[in-house]
Amino acid sequence: MDTRMVLLDRDNLKEEQFAEAAELLRNGELVAFPTETVYGLGGNALDPGASAKIYAAKGRPSDNPLIVHICDTAALPVLAKNIPESAWKLAERFWPGPMTMILEKQDIVPKETTGGLNTIAIRMPSDEIAAMLIKVSGLYIAAPSANASGRPSTTKASHVWEDLHGRIAMILDGGSVQIGLESTIIDLTGEKPLILRPGYITLEDIRDILPDAEFDPAVLRRERNDNIVAKAPGMKYRHYAPKGELTVFEGDLSDVVEAVRREAARKQAEGYKTAILASEETKDRYPGFIVLSVGKREDEEGIAACLFDTLREFDHMGAEYIFGECFRSDGVGQAVMNRLMKAAGYHIVYAGPKSRAKK
Repeated sequence: MDTRMVLLDRDNLKEEQFAEAAELLRNGELVAFPTETVYGLGGNALDPGASAKIYAAKGRPSDNPLIVHICDTAALPVLAKNIPESAWKLAERFWPGPMTMILEKQDIVPKETTGGLNTIAIRMPSDEIAAMLIKVSGLYIAAPSANASGRPSTTKASHVWEDLHGRIAMILDGGSVQIGLESTIIDLTGEKPLILRPGYITLEDIRDILPDAEFDPAVLRRERNDNIVAKAPGMKYRHYAPKGELTVFEGDLSDVVEAVRREAARKQAEGYKTAILASEETKDRYPGFIVLSVGKREDEEGIAACLFDTLREFDHMGAEYIFGECFRSDGVGQAVMNRLMKAAGYHIVYAGPKSRAKK
C-alpha cells in the first residue's frame, strides 16, 4: 500500500483540506493524525473491519481496547449507556482535552473496537486538526497511538512514517504534538473512579471534581503482569520500548548517577554501544558516554513532551543498552515514570546502599 503524507498548516486550516482523509476513513481505510497528546492511527470506530485493520497495521493484540475520539459531547449517549453524573462533570471540566473516560458501551459499538469488552474508552481531543477530521468525516474515530505495537509512541509525523508507511493510507502531518504522553484514562464503571493510566491531567486535578478518585492498583505496581485484564490500553502489554535494553535507576540522585555510570561503563567495556538518559542537571556528569537529556527536572511537562522522541533517538543511534535516571513520581512526573517503567519492561534498579533489582 502506498502511504500518502499530507502537510497541514495549522495557521490556515480549512475543512476542504480534510475531504480526502475523511473519504478514506468512510471507506474503511486508516489515517494517522496528530492530537494534543500523541499521533493517533484512526479508523471508523463503528466498522469492525476498520478496527481489525488498526490491529493489523500496528501488530497490536486484539484484546487491547481502542480509544474512540469524538468532537461533541452529544456523542456520549450514542456510544455509551448508564452514563454517571461524574462523566458529565469531568467532560465539562476537561473536554476537549487529554482525558479518556471508560463507560458501558452501547450495542452499536462493535467489540472489535473495545477489545472484546462491554465497555468503551472515549475522549474528545483538543487538537484542532483532530477535531476537524472527526467533524468533516462525520465519524467516531477509533485511534490508538500511531506506532508499531510496543514501540515508543509517535509525537511527529516522521515517527509515524518510520513505523507504519506501507501499512496505512495517509498521514496528516501537523508538526510536533504539544503534550507528548497519551491521555489520562479514568474508569467510571465501578464503585469509585479509577485512573488506569496517568497522564497530563493528574490525580490531583481529577480529585478537584471527584474527591474519591484513586489509582487502579495495577498502575502503581512495579512488576510486569501479563495476566491482568486489559481494561485500558497499556495496562497489560509492554509499551514504549526502544530497541536497546533499557534499565531505569531510582533512589537519591547522587546514588543514581553513580550507579548509571558504573553500569554503563561495564557494558561499554564489554563492547556494547551504550547510552544514558539523563536530565539537564546531570548530563555533564557522564563524561565518555553517549548522553541524551530529556530536560530540566522541575519542568515535568517539558520532560513529558520529549520523552518518546528521546527514546526513538536512542534507536537511531543504535544503542544496545540504555541506562536512565528516575524522575518525580507525583503530578505529571507520575505519567513520565509510568511510561519509563513500561519502556524498561519494569527493569528497575534501586541505587543506594542496599541496591536491589526489580523485574
